[in-house]
Amino acid sequence: MSLRHTHTHTHTHTHTHSFTCLPCSLKTFKCSQSLFTALPDPVSEFQTHFIPNTTESLTSGGLKMRTPVDQYVVSRPLYTEDSFTENHEKVERKHKTTLDHVKQYFTCDSKRVKNAALSLVPIVGWMKMYRVKEWLLGDIVSGVSTGLVAILQGLAYSLLASLPAWYGLYAAFFPVIIYFFLGTSRHISVGAFPVLSLMVGAVVTRMVPDGGPTVNITGLEGLSIDDQRAMVSASLTFLIGIFQLGMGLLQVGFVVIYLSDTLVSGFTTAAAVHILISQLKFIFGLSVPGFSGPLAIIYILESIFTQITSTNIHDLVTAIVVMVVVFAVKEINERFKSKLPVPIPIEVIMTIIACGVSYAFNFKDNHGVDVVGLIPDSFETPVAPNIEVFKETAVDAFPMAIVGFAISFAVAKVYAVKHDYVIDGNQELIAFGVSNIFGGAFKSLASSTALSRSAVQESTGGKTQIAGILSAIIVLIVTLAIGFLLEPLPKSVLGAVVIVNLKGMLMQMREVPYLWKKDRLDCIIWIVTFLASIFLGLDLGLAVGLGVELLAVVFRTQFPRCSVLANISGTDIYRDRKDYINIYEPEGVKIFRIPAPIFFANIDFFRGKLLDAVGFNPLRILRKRNKALRKIRKLIKKGELSVTIKGLQVTGSYPIEESEDETNTEELDQPVDFSDLPVQVNWRAELPASISVPPVDIHSLVLDFSAVSFIDISALKGLKTALKEFIRIDVEIYIVACDPYIIEKLKSCSFFDHEIKTSIFFVTLHDAMLHILERHPPLSVSEKVYNNYPDKMPNSSSNLRSREKIGKEPETKF
Repeated sequence: MSLRHTHTHTHTHTHTHSFTCLPCSLKTFKCSQSLFTALPDPVSEFQTHFIPNTTESLTSGGLKMRTPVDQYVVSRPLYTEDSFTENHEKVERKHKTTLDHVKQYFTCDSKRVKNAALSLVPIVGWMKMYRVKEWLLGDIVSGVSTGLVAILQGLAYSLLASLPAWYGLYAAFFPVIIYFFLGTSRHISVGAFPVLSLMVGAVVTRMVPDGGPTVNITGLEGLSIDDQRAMVSASLTFLIGIFQLGMGLLQVGFVVIYLSDTLVSGFTTAAAVHILISQLKFIFGLSVPGFSGPLAIIYILESIFTQITSTNIHDLVTAIVVMVVVFAVKEINERFKSKLPVPIPIEVIMTIIACGVSYAFNFKDNHGVDVVGLIPDSFETPVAPNIEVFKETAVDAFPMAIVGFAISFAVAKVYAVKHDYVIDGNQELIAFGVSNIFGGAFKSLASSTALSRSAVQESTGGKTQIAGILSAIIVLIVTLAIGFLLEPLPKSVLGAVVIVNLKGMLMQMREVPYLWKKDRLDCIIWIVTFLASIFLGLDLGLAVGLGVELLAVVFRTQFPRCSVLANISGTDIYRDRKDYINIYEPEGVKIFRIPAPIFFANIDFFRGKLLDAVGFNPLRILRKRNKALRKIRKLIKKGELSVTIKGLQVTGSYPIEESEDETNTEELDQPVDFSDLPVQVNWRAELPASISVPPVDIHSLVLDFSAVSFIDISALKGLKTALKEFIRIDVEIYIVACDPYIIEKLKSCSFFDHEIKTSIFFVTLHDAMLHILERHPPLSVSEKVYNNYPDKMPNSSSNLRSREKIGKEPETKF
């Protein structure tokens, strides 16, 4: 065996070894010179002895092997939870009630007011630490670069929302101003995000299709299609901001933890496919009506292919040239990013060239190319949101609020870790909520952050949101002063730029083979989210993906991988017995590990796995034993069995007839009082031929609770029933490494009684094993031979012995 313990010989030397007495080499609790004894009463201090790396020890097979480096041998008392608490004076902590938490939350003092004010306006904190000489130049360069990219992306992403191009410019200005004061991230670029713009576009085209509004909305009468769509988008953005602000004030920023990386990856990849399909009409120069809802992507493709012969060659050629050039230069930027001071702004360069060529050759009139058109030289006056739109879009706005925040928070967290500062999820919700409310009042698109734009802001030297406010100033200048220069820009160029920037999201498809090899459940989440978002739409797809993800969590906790543990030779470490060769499993002991919380949904699963591990059903054994004892009592009364000095013997030469059982199952499931019987049965011994009871080959069952984080009331009842079933068939139960919180909960729920006692809890698995082996010492060779061949051993006695002839209660020999 490999369990270490200390015992003392009469000649006063002490050994610490693996249950092998070095003087006599007997692998048992008894040695030739003294009894194998436990440590003395609890000692006052914990003793640790380090063994040099040159020490040699005996293995269980008697072979010498060099011990590993940095070993330690610990000498301490054996602890149950009760004895550990008693000897180490556990402090009883008073747990705060809900009322205490409420009082603490509303307690106000000057320090809390100051901290709350600083947390609501983070600019006050970081502006005091601003290093003008070190950071200002980088922020200026970054702000100009990001502003140019934001202009182009704003124009492009407004097309995804089925809005005139200039509304995308508003998203690069108004939300940025608010985030500058309220945001906690120093590096993200706030503005239009393609996935969010596409989700807004789906709602806009559903409520205001090309043929006019499908619902009667008060306040939209007499407006053009573009103005109606802009009003729907503005009201939707306002509502998204309300949801985000509300979640921030309620401190529920943790909701993003339910959107795993796998789910977000599948969702954004599907969104990239939607964006790609939506831009094909600009690439081919076709007039495709807007579709929304399930299978919208199929209807769009069908409309495109039915009109494919009407493709505008000038649009197609222009888009292909722009895509090739932009893609090539982006690859150069990526390959030589360490050598380039700033990335080449190829999108801006190609936009300027395309505007010039389109204006010079009059693409709009001469070749029928669809261009951006009129861009107002002023901002629109603020408007109040439309309440009717709120009612129609509330279901759509909430998932958009979650998606917009989740993406921005994920990007912000990456840069916060990289640059070693902290962001506040709840404050980010407040910042984006107010940004969208403010932007919605000026008909801005819903804002979040774009990965590529944030990368530009960070990689070009941006240190703080000074770069963000400078980018907003660039957008302001372009919108008010030189916006007219963008009017001849072909929409096919914007579509081409959008498609090229989808590369990163589309390349996420490469994760599928990796996920399939590493974690198939995660792979299923990715695929289901992707397919649902493709065919059902982004809103329903997100809901389906979230549902599948939560089901996966339930599946992992409901059907975890349980295991039977055994001892690693020469250590106090226990591992799955299937994973190691040199491993020891004590005879008559089963160690069952439960690797998950126990709750109503998995208690039956754990019970089934436990029965598989021990190899029998304790309830069935109890019923069989009760039937057998009842049968013995009847046979004695009938005179068919008689009590002798050798035990019970059959009277006469006729066989014992089976007697019918008249007891119902419920009575057999409970322990029955058979104290009136003149014998006590050892169920592990050989029984008379007419008594059939399945054998139980274990005397102790150890449950490893080290990974159990909680138990609910339903599971507690099931666990109590299962433990009692084992206890009633004389199997000792031990629970090890249990969280003290769970033990306190068990006490408060009246889990313990005369059958289940607190003494079954041990601090560690090794403590429990030493206790078990002291109660049930390993058998010597002679004892094993006797048990296997009792008829060939001298002085053997009958399996059943009379209480009357012997002065003590007889029991069957093992």
